[in-house]
Amino acid sequence: MTPVAPTASFKDNLALLPSIDGIARIDLLDASGTVVATIPNEAGKQGSLKVYNYLQLCFGRLDAAAAEHGLAIFAEHTPDARARPGAHPNIDRLIDVIEKGTSLTIRAIP
Repeated sequence: MTPVAPTASFKDNLALLPSIDGIARIDLLDASGTVVATIPNEAGKQGSLKVYNYLQLCFGRLDAAAAEHGLAIFAEHTPDARARPGAHPNIDRLIDVIEKGTSLTIRAIP
């Protein structure tokens, strides 16, 4: 999948991303294959689920390049996450991947 050109609006960006119908959750795995985080398909998490699913489709994994693009997709929520660590854990994870140079496997679970 070709990456989209992010806008300044998270809501508008979500409209550009593929559907998450049929996805129950996304698991994020470290280098040893251990699940380090899960994003469920439930109210309040579906935007993040949609972003992480899209990143997997475009980049194949969550590395620094994917995380940078993800921060652009989260748009106006990214500065808020930087100002209030812990308020947006799924954005915090992207920042952490960039800062630590780590990589995670993204696995969509039907």
